[in-house]
Amino acid sequence: MKRPNSVMDHLPGAVYTARQVRELDILAISLEEIRTFELMARAGEASFACMLGKWPDVEHIGVLVGNGNNGGDGYYLAALAALHGIGVTLYTLGDHSELSAASAESRQLALDAGVMPHVFDGEFDFNGDLIVDALLGTGLNKPVSGLFAAAIHAVNNHPAEVLAMDLPSGLNADTGCIMGAAVRADMTVSYVGIKRGLLMMEGPELAGEIAYAPLSSVRELGFQIIPDAERISWHRLERQRELLPQRTGNSHKGQFGHVMVIGGDHGMAGAVAMASEAAGRSGAGLVSCATRPEHVTAILCRRPEVMVHGVDSGLELAACLEAPSVLAVGPGLGRGSWAELLMQQVLNSDKPLVLDADGLNLLASPAWQREFSERNVVLTPHPGEAARLLELDTVEVQRDRFQAVRQLAAKYQAVVVLKGCGTLIGDPAGRVAICTDGNPGMASGGMGDVLTGVIAALMAQGCDAWKAARLGVCLHSAAADLVAAEHGERGLLATDLMPYIRNLNNAR
Repeated sequence: MKRPNSVMDHLPGAVYTARQVRELDILAISLEEIRTFELMARAGEASFACMLGKWPDVEHIGVLVGNGNNGGDGYYLAALAALHGIGVTLYTLGDHSELSAASAESRQLALDAGVMPHVFDGEFDFNGDLIVDALLGTGLNKPVSGLFAAAIHAVNNHPAEVLAMDLPSGLNADTGCIMGAAVRADMTVSYVGIKRGLLMMEGPELAGEIAYAPLSSVRELGFQIIPDAERISWHRLERQRELLPQRTGNSHKGQFGHVMVIGGDHGMAGAVAMASEAAGRSGAGLVSCATRPEHVTAILCRRPEVMVHGVDSGLELAACLEAPSVLAVGPGLGRGSWAELLMQQVLNSDKPLVLDADGLNLLASPAWQREFSERNVVLTPHPGEAARLLELDTVEVQRDRFQAVRQLAAKYQAVVVLKGCGTLIGDPAGRVAICTDGNPGMASGGMGDVLTGVIAALMAQGCDAWKAARLGVCLHSAAADLVAAEHGERGLLATDLMPYIRNLNNAR
């Protein structure tokens, strides 16, 4: 089987905030003893090279420039295009009478190359091949409005493809949220460092293909500022040798742990069945399941390798908790009295734990809240569950997912997997990793149950919570990417992942 290679795996692992990228800019200028204009020139040259690489036959470009340094980058690209015989129509927005020194120098180069700026007045009558977006950079801190919003809508309604310089205008560089209106690009050239917002929420869709231009060759630059987060993928973890080791010839099932999946209230047996099968397919030596007695036969018929226990009370569950080495709790658990009786036993245990779904919803209730500093625990909330755990609303969580995952990890003293586009993994120490595998086909029922089983199995095989969460998220997402590549995204079912999870976990 061909191993997955994320479309973002050419990008570095370091991920930065907009503030950190600005600091890297300053450091690069200082360490190289160059002017700001030199860095701007490199940005223009890198973008021009990417433009010719993707659109080698381009004959006429429309460049929209704002009055910040992002606009200066655009002026420089426009000058290069004109000097290479490419037609240029350039539109300006904002006050260009008091540009920074670097932007003014770039503007003069464009004028000297014969580029004639036109003030954008709401009309966009460009009829060329390609649009270059150099309107707004990483410093955007309020919703786009007025002529800038009109220009963005004009770009998005135009048939020409779009190259964004550094960031699609209107995209928040830190959160990936749209600030009122945002350009939809076909390619984005990101400068100096990869911004968080390019990898999550609306960022990947708006950015299109992402190219990276470091602009500085100073090797020490990357050691000056600790990145805010790490980009991970199955391919990257494989290169870093973070996968499970190969098994030795004298291996036995006792070496690979025992996962017990707990949940499956009336009508939700499928959730624990999928989590149990995923744990087995991910390599757990033994898998058991505690669920409603009515579900025992159905689960055994589906997966006879699972040891299924019918439990009606917390005391019955307590008798089953001695053997397992890891507990996976929450799939189909419900929030009724049966769930509470089981949850009480789970929280009284000291065994490693993966908590998902209704297990998280119970944990969010004031009477159940606690932290897990003395226990190896992974919480796997989607944004709605995260909001309940933080006593916020979902919009607040999605507005800044990095802050939310750090707050969750600190509050509950556990490793947290905040699911969504650009799934985040955070720990109590403040570390955050963002997975760039995955696809929209994963928006279907049961995906979270499968992920719970995968992470629990990795913990059972010796991974700590941080490693199990990182590897589990990438394994799960990469398997979904393989399914989508073969069969398409629409109609992708959680159980479709099972053979791909197994194959990936054995790939070397």
